[in-house]
Amino acid sequence: MARNSTLTSLFLSTKRNISGLVSHIVRFDDIDDIVQETFVKTYEADLKKEIKYVRSYMLKTAKNLALNHIARWDNKYNDSLEDFTHPPVQLTSVNVEDDYESKEQFLFFCRATDQLSGSVQKCFILKKVYGLSQKEIASYLKLSESTVEKHIAQGLLKSARYIKRMNHDQMIQSAKPEHQVHSSQVKKTARK
Repeated sequence: MARNSTLTSLFLSTKRNISGLVSHIVRFDDIDDIVQETFVKTYEADLKKEIKYVRSYMLKTAKNLALNHIARWDNKYNDSLEDFTHPPVQLTSVNVEDDYESKEQFLFFCRATDQLSGSVQKCFILKKVYGLSQKEIASYLKLSESTVEKHIAQGLLKSARYIKRMNHDQMIQSAKPEHQVHSSQVKKTARK
């Protein structure tokens, strides 16, 4: 219990910094959602394994959530959404590393949404990409609001799991070449 209250206290003391960081990436209307989601993600991660540097973890999580949020707006190549006429927002980045990371996360997001079923995918994208309310989505798709809410929750859960798995797989893949290069260098050195 003490660990959770410490995490909450640290979050409350870091909330202003998180908001400041996120405000440089997303629209003003989206800042609070990203900040709240940062706390939830940090709390969930801390339940699985105690986080050593919680403040840094929160800031990195907030940045990634904000970049993912922006990337969702650039979903102009999704065939199942041809009938939507809202223009996408282009990704903008401060440097090459951020640009690469945001495009990479955007690709993961696209793949995650592709694996969702039809109505779940439509509800999720209308909410997360186009920012429609549940009521607007229900009216547009002729579904009940509770069904829309369930579809959005299901889409969020499945997409988050997929993106997490992709990030984990990528981390493992990026670690392999270093090891292989190191092994070959050791063999060459041993031959000499």
